[in-house]
Amino acid sequence: PAEQAAAFLAKYDPDIASLAVGARVWLRRRMPAATELVYDNYNALVFSYGPNERASCAVFSLALYPRWVRLFFLQGAGLPDPAGLLDGSGKQVRSIVLREVAELELPAVEALIDAALAGSPGPWSGPGRTIVKAVSARQRARRSGSR
Repeated sequence: PAEQAAAFLAKYDPDIASLAVGARVWLRRRMPAATELVYDNYNALVFSYGPNERASCAVFSLALYPRWVRLFFLQGAGLPDPAGLLDGSGKQVRSIVLREVAELELPAVEALIDAALAGSPGPWSGPGRTIVKAVSARQRARRSGSR
């Protein structure tokens, strides 16, 4: 899985790939027992984090697009967001655009992460692992200058 994930990341501009690698490292440190599910979809490369390999139990997703990286809170509609950081208007999911890894350590972002984890299914135990769940045969361009 690590080699596959590296190959998926190599399709992106270096700044996007670097941001994603840093965010993955940060998320793994924050949730060492998390199961990371990888989806190389048509529109984006997605890393989801949850207590097990069931996608329905995932709490966060890190999605890479050609020009930005988003951290999705999969139950974000129910999270307290006094700083107004969360984007989205659906019934469930909210997200923030990450411009640098350090944003994950901002007090308002950490509060959102803490709240999301507090409401998540468990148990979060054992060694963390990465599972490649899906690779789309057709994909949009992964680099910002590509068509």
